[in-house]
Amino acid sequence: MLNVGLTGGIAAGKSLAATRLSALGATLVDADAIAREVVEPGTDGLRAVVEAFGPGILTDTGSLDRPALGELVFNSPGQRQRLNAIIHPLVRTRAAELAQGGEGGIVVQDIPLLIETGQGPSFHLVVVIDAPEEERVRRMVEDRGMSEADARARIAAQVSPTERTASADVVLPNTGSRDQLLASVDTLWEERLLPFHHNLLDGRIAPRYGPPLLLATRPQWPDQAALLTKRILLADPRILAVDHIGSTAVPGLPAKDVLDLQATVHSLDDADAVAGVLTSAGFPRCPGIWQDTPKSSHPDPADWAKRLHGNADPGRAVNVHIRVFGSPGWRYSLLFRDWLSANPSAAAAYAAEKRRLAEEYSMDNSTDRYAQAKEDWFSRSADPLMNQWAQNIGWHPPALPH
Repeated sequence: MLNVGLTGGIAAGKSLAATRLSALGATLVDADAIAREVVEPGTDGLRAVVEAFGPGILTDTGSLDRPALGELVFNSPGQRQRLNAIIHPLVRTRAAELAQGGEGGIVVQDIPLLIETGQGPSFHLVVVIDAPEEERVRRMVEDRGMSEADARARIAAQVSPTERTASADVVLPNTGSRDQLLASVDTLWEERLLPFHHNLLDGRIAPRYGPPLLLATRPQWPDQAALLTKRILLADPRILAVDHIGSTAVPGLPAKDVLDLQATVHSLDDADAVAGVLTSAGFPRCPGIWQDTPKSSHPDPADWAKRLHGNADPGRAVNVHIRVFGSPGWRYSLLFRDWLSANPSAAAAYAAEKRRLAEEYSMDNSTDRYAQAKEDWFSRSADPLMNQWAQNIGWHPPALPH
């Protein structure tokens, strides 16, 4: 089952996108509808709300007076948190029950406060519908009859657009017509959600083709790595830490648009044990036996053994290197990143070597030979220099979090 979180600021167009995804075949779980359901007359949810806010938030018929409750909470962060502490657990429990009805398919959970409640890492993909604030205010005033002050207060009660989009795998701008947004949703469905879903069912990494293509540093790489890091850590407690490594982790360094992450475990047995949950989380295991190229300080190939996973998402290429805490390969990847980040001349030399090799293998239909050719530079040039640098400054790899 592909589990997609859909969110967006108020009046951004999220509901229109949700309706379209449902029409395309997704199982839709609507958090707003559930939030109304869990406070219907006679429910434990309504009793808890009345206990917290008093009988004044009830109508004459005993149902929830939403406007009255809204006046209490939307201008008071403390009261809003109090209400959320009651409603959100009930909504999550009910949403999980409904999502099970979409087992084997694509489930889209429409959650207005997905980012605010920290639920992003629990989804395979987070999709944000985004629109400029002034356009959202206009929609609330003209289409919903709100005052401008109320509209802006509602927007201010949510996270900023910058924080919301930084927590997204996909951002669909809704700055044009209704048909333009629907077309964007259709493209997302056909080109990303369906292939991702099929790759998950087959336990397959999304195919990658083409020669090594180096890009200038992209500002979204750190945010994307941070989101994926949280997703991987959530998969299994035997994954002790996840670090962003490789070229995309070095500011200013040109790189292929592939994120490299290192997942730390206590043993290769643990690496094998987490393979299934990582696959379910969207990161299937690469077949075969994997090890890093031994360096002179640790010549035994067995010391460099690892496991390798990749992303089933066709829209975001990821390598997940699972290495044992304290192993030579684990240390090397962290030191290499930190050495390049601290030494512009070393980063420039590596960039030049990458460009040379990318040109040499520009006619290939994969990056395999390009990746293998870099190993000579790693061993001959990088290894002695970065170990000397580590000794000079007293560099040590990070300790595991407690």
